[in-house]
Amino acid sequence: MIVKQIRLSNKAKDRLSRLKAKTGIKNWNVLCRWALCYSLKEKTMPTDIHIEQDSNVEMSWFTFTGENSELYDALMIAWCQEMNLPTDSETLAKYFKLNLERGIAYLSGTKFINNIDDLLNLVVED
Repeated sequence: MIVKQIRLSNKAKDRLSRLKAKTGIKNWNVLCRWALCYSLKEKTMPTDIHIEQDSNVEMSWFTFTGENSELYDALMIAWCQEMNLPTDSETLAKYFKLNLERGIAYLSGTKFINNIDDLLNLVVED
């Protein structure tokens, strides 16, 4: 378990609200999973910024991961190793939060995503 609780920033909450409306995906955790994976795919370091956890959107690690807790642990460890970062709990938690926020910003910032099909097309290779 990378973190016990995940609380989003108000900015991330607003962005996810727009994504929920566009895609029809009702659950915060599902969109957060997409956002994290989209950010990790970038294989670059997210900007090291302080993230205000000031929204009322909060979920446990197990709500975020569902049945795939070990998978998300492994994804974060592999990403940290690829970035030549330590894999201690503090580093994993920090970069999990940074990647989650970056992924939410990326997904909501693109004009490409107007419905759920556009979101699905992110994972389809030509």
